Amino acid sequence: MIFHVIGGGLAGSEAAYRFLRAGHSVVMHEMRGVKPTPCHETDRIAELVCSNSLKSESQDTASGQLKAELRLLDCMLLDAAEKCRVPAGGALAVDREAFSSEVELRLRAFDGFSVVREEVTRADEFAPAVIATGPLTSDALAQDLASRYGARYIDFYDAVAPIVDGETVDMSRAFFASRYDRGGEDDYINCPLDRDCYYAFLRELVAAETAQLHDFDKGGLFEACMPIEEMARRGADTLRFGPLKAAGLKDADGKTPFAVVQLRRENVQGSAYNLVGFQTNLKFSEQRRVFGMIPALAHAEFLRYGVMHRNTYLYAPAVIDAGFVAKDAPDLAFAGQLTGVEGYVESIASGLMAAENLRLATEGKGRLIAPAETIVGQLQRHVARECADYQPMNANFGLLPPLGERIKDKKQRKLAFFERGVRAMDGFLQAARKEELWN
Repeated sequence: MIFHVIGGGLAGSEAAYRFLRAGHSVVMHEMRGVKPTPCHETDRIAELVCSNSLKSESQDTASGQLKAELRLLDCMLLDAAEKCRVPAGGALAVDREAFSSEVELRLRAFDGFSVVREEVTRADEFAPAVIATGPLTSDALAQDLASRYGARYIDFYDAVAPIVDGETVDMSRAFFASRYDRGGEDDYINCPLDRDCYYAFLRELVAAETAQLHDFDKGGLFEACMPIEEMARRGADTLRFGPLKAAGLKDADGKTPFAVVQLRRENVQGSAYNLVGFQTNLKFSEQRRVFGMIPALAHAEFLRYGVMHRNTYLYAPAVIDAGFVAKDAPDLAFAGQLTGVEGYVESIASGLMAAENLRLATEGKGRLIAPAETIVGQLQRHVARECADYQPMNANFGLLPPLGERIKDKKQRKLAFFERGVRAMDGFLQAARKEELWN
C-alpha cells in the first residue's frame, strides 16, 4: 500500500518511517523547495527550527520519561538524534545539519520512499494520508481545513501564559480562594503583592527584554491574548484593574491585597498551575527573573514558559480521536503541532502514533492508545479531550494520574512516575504484539 505524508518535519518523518518499516511505500509531500516558510532556513527533511535541543534525558523529567517510552516504541528519530548528538549536559542536543541528513538517509534507505516537492492545498487530495504540516501550515491548506471542519475548528494561537509546578509555589506567601467566594475554596492560588512590590514588578516588566519575532509574527495584537508586558505599558494601574485585580479576594487576615496574581489549576490533582492573564512575549530568562519578583513565585519551577507566535492548530477533539485518526475519514490522520501537541519530541510521538493507527485503520483494526500512566498516552488523550479552551500541550508530569503512594521527596516521586510509565509502556507493547497490533 502507498501512504502519503504531508509535511517533512519531525512528525512527518517519524510517520513515514513507521509505514516503511511495516513494508509499505511512502510518498512525502514537502512544500519547502518550491514555497518557503517564514522561519525555515532550508528545504531539508526534519529541519530543527527553534533549537537544536530535544530537552532533558533525565529520568526525573517528563521529557526524559517521554524519550524512554519512545525508545521502547522503536522511535527512529530519537535513534538518529543519538547518532548526531553534541555535548549538552543532561539534554539530548544534536548537530542540526547532521541530524537532518541522517533522518533523510534512513528514509531513503527504503526502496519505497520518495519525496515530491509541492504544496498540498486540500486535506482530501491524497489518501491514505497523514497531515503533519506544523504550525506554519500554508494558508491554502489552512483554509481548506477550516472549510472542512468549520471555522471554529481551526485556531490561530497567538500567546501562551506560563505554567508552574504547584509544589514550588511558596504557600506561606499565597492563599487558596475564589473571587467573591464563588466555587470551591481551592479553585485558585492567590499570590498577593503589596504596593511597593507591585510597582517594582511593573517597572521591571515594562523594561524586560522581549523575544525577537520573525516577520510573519509582526501583525496586530489581539486584545483577548494581549501580552502582559504590553498591557502594563498602557498605564501604571492597568494590571491592577485587569489580570492582577484583587477585588473580591481576602487573605488569611481578611484583608484585600493591593494586587494579586492568580494561579489556575492545569489538572485535577493540582500539580501544575497556569498564571492567569500572563500571556507574554518575554524571553524565557526574563520570565524567570521578572515573574520571580512575585513573592510566592520566587522559587517557582516553570513547567512551560509563555510564548507568542503564529501557531495554526486544529481544535483536535472535534477532528481526531485519541489515535490521531480523523473522525470523518478513516483514511486520514493528523500529527505534529497542527494537532495541539507542543515540542519536538511530542511532535515525534504524535507522528509515530498517528502512522501506526492510520495503518491499523486501513486494515480494519482497532486503535493503539498507550496507557494513562505514560506521557505518550496522555498526549493522545489530550488531543481527544473535549474542553472549552483547548490549547497546545507539551510533556509534563502534571498530565499523569497520581501515584498510588505518597512520596514526599520530589525527585524520588518523579522517578516513580518514570518507572511506572516505562513498566506500563512495556506491558502495553507486549499485549499489542499478542493481538497483532504491533510488529
